[in-house]
Amino acid sequence: MSAVSRPFWIALGAVSIFFHLWLIFSGLVPNLVSRPLHMALALPWALVFVAKTPWQKISGLILTVIGFAACLWVAFNHGMLGDQYGFLVGNLQIAISFALLGIVLEMARRAIGWPLPSVAAIALLYGFFGEYIPGEFGHGGLPIESMLGTLTIAEGGLWGSLTGVSVSIVAIFVIFGAILNGGEAGQGFMNVAGAAAGRLRGGAAKVSVISSALFGSISGSASANVASTGAITLPAMTKLGYPKKLAAAVEAVASSGGQIMPPLMGAGAFVMVELTGRPYVEIMVAAILPAILYFLAVWVGINAFALRYDLPGVPEKDRPDTRAVIVTSAFFLVPFAILLWGMFGGGYTPQYAACLAMIAGAALLFLDGNLQFSLRRTGERFTEVCLSAGRQVSMIAAIILCASIVIGVLGLTGLGVKITSLLLSGSGGMLWPALLLTAVACLILGMEVPTTAAYVICVSVAGPALTELGLDPLQAHLFVFWFALLSTITPPVCGAVFIAAGMVEENWLKVAGTAMALGVGLYIVPLAMIANGSLIDLAANPVWALVAGLKVAVGLTAISYGLISPRPVLVRIASGVMGGLVIFVAGV
Repeated sequence: MSAVSRPFWIALGAVSIFFHLWLIFSGLVPNLVSRPLHMALALPWALVFVAKTPWQKISGLILTVIGFAACLWVAFNHGMLGDQYGFLVGNLQIAISFALLGIVLEMARRAIGWPLPSVAAIALLYGFFGEYIPGEFGHGGLPIESMLGTLTIAEGGLWGSLTGVSVSIVAIFVIFGAILNGGEAGQGFMNVAGAAAGRLRGGAAKVSVISSALFGSISGSASANVASTGAITLPAMTKLGYPKKLAAAVEAVASSGGQIMPPLMGAGAFVMVELTGRPYVEIMVAAILPAILYFLAVWVGINAFALRYDLPGVPEKDRPDTRAVIVTSAFFLVPFAILLWGMFGGGYTPQYAACLAMIAGAALLFLDGNLQFSLRRTGERFTEVCLSAGRQVSMIAAIILCASIVIGVLGLTGLGVKITSLLLSGSGGMLWPALLLTAVACLILGMEVPTTAAYVICVSVAGPALTELGLDPLQAHLFVFWFALLSTITPPVCGAVFIAAGMVEENWLKVAGTAMALGVGLYIVPLAMIANGSLIDLAANPVWALVAGLKVAVGLTAISYGLISPRPVLVRIASGVMGGLVIFVAGV
C-alpha cells in the first residue's frame, strides 16, 4: 500500500464501517440491497488491495469495476428482480449473473487461495453438466436461466442467508474486534495472563494459553492469533529456555482454541445461529463447557511438559505490576461487560449489543495504558481500525459468498441429499461410524479451506444424516465445527503450526507432533459431546452439565498425562486407557 493510496483505503474502510453500522440502526433494508452492497464494498479489498504485481492490480481494478456495476444493478433493480422469482430474463441478466459468479470465485482465490473457489467451481460445473452423469449422482437438468437466477438474483445463492449473516452480524463483530485490537485491549490480555499465570511452573506457556484464548475469542482466526500474540509470547518462552517445538506448539494450540471460545467464537458461531435457528446466547452457553475442557487439556499438557523439561515461570521483573493489570484490563473488560449486559441483561440482539460495546471501545482508543491522551496516536489508531476492519470484513465476505455458491448448488441439484444418503448407507445406519466419516471429511476439507467454510459445507451434507441418526441438531453442528478446526494443528496442512514454527525457526513436523499431543482435547471433546449429551446442556440442566464436565475433565487429564508425562510407558498407557473409559463409558 503506497503513501498515495493509503488515504483511499482508510476512507473505504470507514465507509464499510459506517455502512454496516447504518444497517443495524436503519431498520429493515431489502436483502437484495444490503447484501449486494456488502459485496460491492468488499470488492476493492479482495481484488486490488491484495494485488502484488502490476497485472494483478490492473486486472483487479477491471474486475472491481465490473463487479461493482453488477452489484449496484442488483441493488437498484431489487423490486423488479423479486418479481422474477429467480428466473433470468434476457442475455444481459445472464451476462451479469456469470460476471457475479466469476468475480466471487476470483475474490475468494485472491483472498484465501485456490481450494475453496475450486470446490465452488466444481459445484457450478456439476450444476451445469450433472445431468450427463449416469446413475444416482446425476441430476435431472436445470434450465440455465433458473439455475443462474436462483444463485444471483434471488435469496438462494450469493444473496442467501449465509451472506445475510456476514452482512448483519459477522461484519459488526469483526469491526468490534478491530476496535479492541486497535487500542490497549491486546496488552490488557497479556497483562491479565501474566498476572494470573506468570509465576506458575511453565508460566510463560500458560500466559500464552490465557492470552491466546482471550485474544482468539475476538479475532476468530488461528493464524492471525499466532502472528499477533505469538510475537510476544514466543520470544518470551524461548528466552526462558523452552524447547522451540514446545513454544511453537503451545502458541498454535492456544490460538486454535480461540475459535471455540465464547463470547465471540469468530464467524462460525454466527453462521451456526442461522443454520440451526437457535439463539446466539444459547449457542454461546452450550459451547462454554467444551471450550473450558479444551483449554484444561492444554493446561494439563503444559504441566506435564514442565515436569519433563523443568520449565520455569516468568521472572518477577518481567511480570506486569498491579496497576498495569487493572488499567489495561479495563480496555477489554468494559466493552466485554457492555456486550454481555446487552445480550443477557438488556435483551438486545448480539449485533446491537456489539454496537453499544463498540462505542465504549472507540472511546477508549483515545487513551493509552497510562490513561494519557495523544491526538496523533488516536488518529493512527482510528486509521488502523479502518484498514483492519475493511480487510477483515472483505475476507470473510469473500469466503461466505464463495461458500454460498456451493450451498446453493447443493440445494438446487439435490446433491446434498444424495451425499447424506451415501453417508447413512456407508455407516450402516450407525451413529459412530457416521461420526468417523464426518470427522474425516471435515479434516480433509479443512486442510485448505477456512474453518467457517469447511464447517458450512460439511454440516450441509453431514448434518441431516447425523440428526437422522439421533443427534440433536446443535450437537451435530458443534461436532462438525470442532472437527473443522482439526487442520489448524493436524498434518499435512496445519496453518497455525506452520506460522508458529516459522516464527521460532523450528521444523514444523516436530511442532505438529507436540501440538497434537497438547491439543488432544480438539480430537476428544467433540466425541465427548456426543457420548455425554448433557455437556452442552448447561442452560437447561446445569447440574448434569457440570457433572458431565467434571467426568470429561478427569478423563482428559488422564489422557493428557498419558501422552506427555515422563512416567514409564505402561503407566502412561494405563492412564490413557482409564481416561478413555471415564469419558466414553456410561455417558451422562
